[in-house]
Amino acid sequence: MTDPRPVAVVTNLDDPTADLVIAELHDRGVPVVRFDSGDFPATLTCSAFIGGDAERWRGSVQTPTRTAELGAVRSLYYRRPSGFAFPHLDSQDARFAAAQARYGLGGVLASLPDCLYVNRPGRIGDAEYKPAGLATAAACGFTVPPTLITNRPDDARAFIKRHGPVIFKPLSVPLYLVDGKAQTVPVTTVGADEIDDALAGTMHLFQAQVDKTADVRVTVMGDRVFAVRIDSGLLDWRTDYSTHTYTPVTPPPEAERAIFACLRHFGLVFGAFDFAHTSSGAWVFIECNPSGQWAWMEPPTGLPMTAALAGLLERGTHGT
Repeated sequence: MTDPRPVAVVTNLDDPTADLVIAELHDRGVPVVRFDSGDFPATLTCSAFIGGDAERWRGSVQTPTRTAELGAVRSLYYRRPSGFAFPHLDSQDARFAAAQARYGLGGVLASLPDCLYVNRPGRIGDAEYKPAGLATAAACGFTVPPTLITNRPDDARAFIKRHGPVIFKPLSVPLYLVDGKAQTVPVTTVGADEIDDALAGTMHLFQAQVDKTADVRVTVMGDRVFAVRIDSGLLDWRTDYSTHTYTPVTPPPEAERAIFACLRHFGLVFGAFDFAHTSSGAWVFIECNPSGQWAWMEPPTGLPMTAALAGLLERGTHGT
């Protein structure tokens, strides 16, 4: 008998990765309700009730074409929804309305009964803090490059002189548009003579540059692990995908154990880990992205990543 419970996919309209997963779910006969929480309240509504004889939230989230009953969602794939916007309100009222939407609609979506989250929004938020990710990785047994987070120019200069060569990278990258196109802030090397008093204006992350031979992206989906070596010759492989060569690899057992320890710490079902691979064979931890991209690696490697994620959402359980 076909399971009628839908998979909810929460993401923006332009999300090719989600498109692939939804197409796979449709091929499996799994019902899907896709919506962008940023469409609230223009084309998305929600009503939820608890109390009395209702020990769990009852109600639904509704789009112009789909309805998801709150108690019937088997799994929720939280990808990249757009933010709440209330352009018809003045700035103060818009901030108030956005807060009510976040903690109301967002709170209901984070409280679905018997639902597998990939991942739970609050857990994503916890794991996106780079300082927390680095501390957890070190506690789980990974080698972490010497790292300084500071807004003190003298401390930055001293760190660079001691640990050089040193790279700078942002702690977070909000949407940044140039001529209407989203930009990636690349990882760059930085010298002590480049540090001036402007650094005091906010926090910055500096890290000892790893003498790497390649990069490795490890994508975990439930109990499935997909590791891909990326040979590019670049300091930041994201700056030019045309240089890449992809090779599926098997993580060392100690690295795989530490990967799952990190995921358990943050309560994640999905994680995209980045490592620098050294000439000695060491895997040096760089970061874990709880909403990282992965679909571009599937065609050149043949790894069944879309099927694995769709299978996880279809089962509604973590796996073994």
